[in-house]
Amino acid sequence: MSNPSTGASSKSKLASSQPSETSFKRKRGVFQKDLQHMMYGFGDDPNPLPETVALVEDIVVEYVTDLAHKAQDIGSNRGKLSVEDFLYLIRKDLPKLNRATELLSMQEELKQARKAFEVDEEKLGTLE
Repeated sequence: MSNPSTGASSKSKLASSQPSETSFKRKRGVFQKDLQHMMYGFGDDPNPLPETVALVEDIVVEYVTDLAHKAQDIGSNRGKLSVEDFLYLIRKDLPKLNRATELLSMQEELKQARKAFEVDEEKLGTLE
């Protein structure tokens, strides 16, 4: 025989573990095209099911949001959020850490190249 009181308590536990619709509101489908291209790049169908893309989007947004909240908690000790907070969080996942440091170094190289290009343009402008 089933006990109705245990069924209700398990439903309330389940509902409390999932975020409510009012706790976060975000625009769904923002990353849909990008995720479709990424999924295809990793071997999926060129046109994956919309439900699959929506599920992957939910997982990605939840992961990034969780990572940002954790980084914010770490950065709250100093009063600001920094790149090092994110690097600290992914320090044990070497592929992610290596990729993040590679992207950061490429960003710095591009910044230096833009700066050098702007200086060259200024020199050319003064010569003319």
